[in-house]
Amino acid sequence: MKVLVINSGSSSLKYQVLEIDSEKCLIKGLVERIGEDESDIEQTNGEKEYQVVAKIKDHEEALKEALKLITDSDFGCLKDLSEIDAVGHRVVHGGEKFFSSVLINEDVIKAIEENSDLAPLHNPPNLMGIKASQKVLPKVPQVAVFDTSFHHTMPEKAYMYGLPYELYQKHKIRRYGFHGTSHRYVSKKASQMLGENIKNLKIITAHLGNGASLAAIDKGKVVDTSMGFTPLEGLMMGTRSGDVDPGIIIFLLRNGYSIDEVDNLLNKKSGVLGLSEISNDMRDIRKGIENGDKKAKLAYDVYVYKLAKYIGSYVTILKGLDVLVFTAGVGENDHDVRKDVCDYLEIFGVKIDEEKNNGLNRKEGIISTEDSKVKVLVVKTDEELMIARDTKKIIEKRRI
Repeated sequence: MKVLVINSGSSSLKYQVLEIDSEKCLIKGLVERIGEDESDIEQTNGEKEYQVVAKIKDHEEALKEALKLITDSDFGCLKDLSEIDAVGHRVVHGGEKFFSSVLINEDVIKAIEENSDLAPLHNPPNLMGIKASQKVLPKVPQVAVFDTSFHHTMPEKAYMYGLPYELYQKHKIRRYGFHGTSHRYVSKKASQMLGENIKNLKIITAHLGNGASLAAIDKGKVVDTSMGFTPLEGLMMGTRSGDVDPGIIIFLLRNGYSIDEVDNLLNKKSGVLGLSEISNDMRDIRKGIENGDKKAKLAYDVYVYKLAKYIGSYVTILKGLDVLVFTAGVGENDHDVRKDVCDYLEIFGVKIDEEKNNGLNRKEGIISTEDSKVKVLVVKTDEELMIARDTKKIIEKRRI
């Protein structure tokens, strides 16, 4: 079975084609700056790379260009579009309506639209990708895989805020959590790497990219996660503030900041970028520290401190910890972050093998010592593979 996986953003469309029976990625590509005068198109097929600048007016046109490249005799991986058996879509917010991945129909589309108020930056472009796919590939079944669904096992005490209950009843204000597809993939992969049944493990997964979140997983089910009603809550991230006193927002609004200015400040100008005033990229922060930049050092220290603080709180609610997993851009590639976070966690019996840790960048494996009470792993996340797996499962059920 060949599955086309689509991750549609407001001005971008990422795609992969996977041969899901062998779980092999055949091709991957990206169309960026959709709707602008110049759009970038790039695709990789093994050692073959294709790049071009063109004018792409909308997501439907972007998908058509992607499908042309997928079936191109020189750069593609398929002879004909009829080889695509199904399309899997990343959808950020499923609200309280979707606890697992689903076959897309009109009712599902309507529900995703209704949840757009909860994720105005994500669900509308996700829908653009779905509608474009339905138009261009009308006979191919489509599946929605939700970022929020893995976190639906959280108990009420974890997802409710200390706000008037009527806000939950009227507006569904509660913790939802995000990055669920990544947390689900790496927790399962870690248990497989250890040769353990996930139902016997207490796991904390740390998805550390430009956006960052933690999940506390007990017996394969999420009991808490750091992102909340929006992806802004929780850890300090590349450009997002993470947890702040809500009174700060009220203060800024009363002192002349507009709602849009506060939104932009918290989501795009804060975090590592805001504190360092250099960059949201940890590689740039590292260079700044080496050059004696105090604000770069401050940004790094706050990032590590808040991460360790959250992990410590999750060990408490899990009543122990068997496995700690680092994943995504920073988690997979920054050995200093991993070591410095784990130094805080020595009280829980976490011990890092520095030689293994330093040698694992861009790879995956166990980085804890043999006598560490907690197994610490680096696992390369693969959200597209998880989406393709779900898509295959749903399509096969449909055929029965």
